[in-house]
Amino acid sequence: MSIKEIQKEIVEEFQYLPDWEEKYSEIIRLGRKLPAYPEEFRDEKYKVKGCQSQVWLHPEFKEGKILFDADSDAMIVKGLIGLLMRVYNNRTPNEILDNPPDFLQEIGIDNHLSPTRKNGLGAMMKQIQMYAVAFKSMEK
Repeated sequence: MSIKEIQKEIVEEFQYLPDWEEKYSEIIRLGRKLPAYPEEFRDEKYKVKGCQSQVWLHPEFKEGKILFDADSDAMIVKGLIGLLMRVYNNRTPNEILDNPPDFLQEIGIDNHLSPTRKNGLGAMMKQIQMYAVAFKSMEK
């Protein structure tokens, strides 16, 4: 499935959830589905700067795709990174860079997050894109 198709699928799923309590429950569920984060990557160099909660994002470049391990100490934030992982994990740098997270606005999440969580979500997305830029430069 392409990134655009996954983004569309997420938008459709969120449209069927009746209220923001249900939508938050879905976000938390996505966080719980993340694989266990390897302890050796729970390091300062993998922490996402700009998040009030602790968020770790470890990239690995394998066969032209970026594989991420991600975790957070806050349930909603872990769900947000889970949402981003659903879209951007195991993708090429170009796929990541060519597909901005427009789906976040479409599901209305930016209107339902506190300013600090909104900043954190932006910081997580920026970090994913920065890794994509770095790995893209290694391809040449």
